[in-house]
Parts: sequence; C-alpha cells; structure tokens
Amino acid sequence: MMTREQAWDFANDWIAAWNSHDLDRILEHYDDSVELVSPVAVQLLSAADGKVSGKASLRAYFEKGLAAFPDLCFDLKDVLWGMSSVVLYYTNQRGTQSGEFMQLSAAGKVTRVVAHYNS
Repeated sequence: MMTREQAWDFANDWIAAWNSHDLDRILEHYDDSVELVSPVAVQLLSAADGKVSGKASLRAYFEKGLAAFPDLCFDLKDVLWGMSSVVLYYTNQRGTQSGEFMQLSAAGKVTRVVAHYNS
C-alpha cells in the first residue's frame, strides 16, 4: 500500500515537472503502456473517446497541450492515495479545478489516468 509520504512526494514531483514545462521530466512519471482518458484530449486531438494510449502518443498529446497553454501552471491542493493509486486535486492558471486519478505500477509509474475538470 502507498503511504501518505509517497503519495505527496509523487504529487509534488509531478506538479513541479508540469510547471517546468520540461516534457521529458513530465514523461518520466508515465509507464510505456500508459492509457489516459481526458476531456482535454477530446478538444486537442479530436478524439471522441478522449483516450490516449502509449507513451509515444502521450508525448504528442502533451506537446500539443504545452503549446496550446504556454502559461500552464498547476497549484496542488490535495492528494488522496490508495493501494497503488493516487488522486491529485489541483487548480491551473485559469483557476480550473482538476482531479486526476492515477493508477501506478509496482515501479511507481503511471499506467492509467482518468482526468476530471470543473469547467
């Protein structure tokens, strides 16, 4: 089971990676076989199911996201943790509240993400 400290360490590192806009640093958190589902993927990729599969596709999606939102900045509000998963609750530069459920592998890499937004 994940500890509180492990969950917060992961979350703070994930937030710092995104705020750095360093794509390689961001992708270090993800497994090669990652699957992401997000309403933002529907917008940026015109993918009706909002699904991104595999690290190469995730890289391309995140590149588009960073280009579309050059002032992107996340502020971590809270972290929930389970057996091998976390939920990160944060706001972005526009004040949008976000919650991301992340399933983690034994190596601590994200294998599945389901993103939720309030606007």
